[in-house]
Amino acid sequence: MTTPQPFIIDAGGAEKRHAPATVRNRDAIADVLEAVLPPSGTVLEVASGTGEHIVHFAQRFPQLVWQPSDYADVSLPSIAAWVAEAGVTNVQPAVQLDAASKDWPVQQADAILCINMIHIAPWAATIGLMAGAGRLLPTGAPLYLYGPYLREWVETAPSNLAFDQSLKDRDPDWGLRDLFAVTARAAGQGLVLDRVIEMPANNLSVIFRKG
Repeated sequence: MTTPQPFIIDAGGAEKRHAPATVRNRDAIADVLEAVLPPSGTVLEVASGTGEHIVHFAQRFPQLVWQPSDYADVSLPSIAAWVAEAGVTNVQPAVQLDAASKDWPVQQADAILCINMIHIAPWAATIGLMAGAGRLLPTGAPLYLYGPYLREWVETAPSNLAFDQSLKDRDPDWGLRDLFAVTARAAGQGLVLDRVIEMPANNLSVIFRKG
């Protein structure tokens, strides 16, 4: 299962990469995380991409230990480069993790984040993410998702419809997911929908908790 990062540009050097969306959304996400993350413990980020989000969060929440991961080989050195440049000491070395796999290289987490992966990956990645969160998280711990979703009871913004079509044009296994279907998969793994928060640019913060 691949989780490519389609809008990455070189940030100066063969390893360090930059996704412009991270600068636009990282503070809004962190503001939500203030009320979601536990006071201590380890936070696993699934599909860390360039590594920019996890460095920002590690600086914002220094009391937590952060575990980055990604499927793509090219992401791991980029994560390491951003961590080294920031000088943060509460970020563990990135591990290669295939969300769709039953075999994750992480055995425990007090919270899990997954930002902008579900729509840029096959549906099997969502199934595997929910299964992994169900295995790893203790009771009450959060799974935080961020990105665009389809909702039957809410009119989809034209920009999201265009984005959905562009993703499907790139790969027919990609595309915006129906939030009801995602929630049903989560429920099957003992994850209860806590809240949905409207975010800028027609995105959502979706928070589940292990029941």
